[in-house]
Amino acid sequence: MSAARAPLPRWVDIVLIPIINIAMALFVSGLIILAIGENPIEAVGIMLQGAVGYDGGIGYTLYYTTNFIFTGLAVALAFHAGLFNIGGEGQAYIGGLGVGLFLLAFDSVLPFVFLLPLTILACAAFGGAWAFIPAYLQAYRGSHIVITTIMFNFIASALMVYLMVNILIEPGSMSPESRDFMESAHLPFVHDVLGGLGISMVATPLNLSVIWAAICCVLVWIYVWHTRWGYELRTVGQSEKAAVYAGVNPSRVVVVTMCLSGALAGFVGLNEIMGVHHRLLLNFTAGYGFTGIAVALMGRNHPVGVILASLLFGILYQGGAELAFEIPRMTREIVVTIQGLVILFSGALAYMARPWLERLFAMLHRSGSPAMERA
Repeated sequence: MSAARAPLPRWVDIVLIPIINIAMALFVSGLIILAIGENPIEAVGIMLQGAVGYDGGIGYTLYYTTNFIFTGLAVALAFHAGLFNIGGEGQAYIGGLGVGLFLLAFDSVLPFVFLLPLTILACAAFGGAWAFIPAYLQAYRGSHIVITTIMFNFIASALMVYLMVNILIEPGSMSPESRDFMESAHLPFVHDVLGGLGISMVATPLNLSVIWAAICCVLVWIYVWHTRWGYELRTVGQSEKAAVYAGVNPSRVVVVTMCLSGALAGFVGLNEIMGVHHRLLLNFTAGYGFTGIAVALMGRNHPVGVILASLLFGILYQGGAELAFEIPRMTREIVVTIQGLVILFSGALAYMARPWLERLFAMLHRSGSPAMERA
C-alpha cells in the first residue's frame, strides 16, 4: 500500500513547487544546451546579464513583464470563477483595436489628460465586449468557454486583418498599418520621464502602462478577496450548487467575470498601441495572451504571484534575445524551446512534483509526531 499523503503547507504550493518546476525546466534546457556544444552556465549568465544587468535590459524586461501581468491577471481572475479563459490573445487584439480606433478619432481633438483615461476605458470596453460573447454562450447556452474563447482568437485575427487591409490602412501605404497618432496621444516612455527628472536611462519600449499594470494588480486583489462580488466569484468557482444555495446567480457571475477578464487582457493594447507603436498594426500581441496562461498557473492565480511569474517570463524573453545575439549557435528556435520548457513545466506539468512532496511531508509528519502509547 502506498504511503499516506499529508496536506502540503500553503508556502509549498505557492513558493516551493513553482521553484521546483523552474529548476526542472532549466535542467532540461541545460541538457539541450550541452547537446549543441555550449556551456549551460555561461548561457544562463548571458541571459541574466542581458535581462537585468544594465538599464536597457531592465527596461525591455519590464516592458515584456507589463504585457504578461495584464494577460496573467486576466487568466487568473477567470480561474477563480472556475473558468478557463484561453481567449486572452484575441481579447488583447480587440482591446488594441479599441485603443487605435479611439485615438484615430480623437487624437487631434482631446488633450492627453482626457485621452489617457478615455483610452483606458475604450481598451477595457473592447476587450470586455470580445469576452462577453463566449461568456454569454457559456452562461446561458451551455457552450464550453474553452472552445468558444479559442475560436474567438481566430475570429479576432481575421477581423483585424480585414480592417487593417481594407479600412484602417494609411492611404498610400503598402503596409497594413494605420497612420501615426499625434504626439499628444503617445503614452510617455519611462526613459523620457526619468530624463525629465535628471536620471539618465537608455531608450527602451518601457512606458507608463507599467504603472497601470501595478494598479490593476491591486484592484484585482481588492476585488477578488475584499468585495462581495469577489466572494460570489470564488463561491461559484468552488461550487456552483453552493453558490445557488447562497443566493448567488452563477450565470451573472460568469458573464461579469469574463468581461473583467477580457478587459484586463485588452490592456495589452494600451501598452503596445498607445505606448510603443503609436499606430494600429497587425500581430502586436505576439503570443502574450497564451503565455498569460502559464503566468497565471505559475503565480497560483494571485496578483503577487502573477507579478513574479511575469517578471520571470520577461527575463526569459529579453535574456533569450540577448543569448541568441551573443552565441550564434543558440538560435532563436533554441531560445523559444527554452521558453516553451518553462511554460510546459509551469503549466501542463505544474503539479508533477506534488505527489512525492506530499509523501515526503507525510514521512516528516510521522517522524515528528509523538510515539503512540502502548495499550
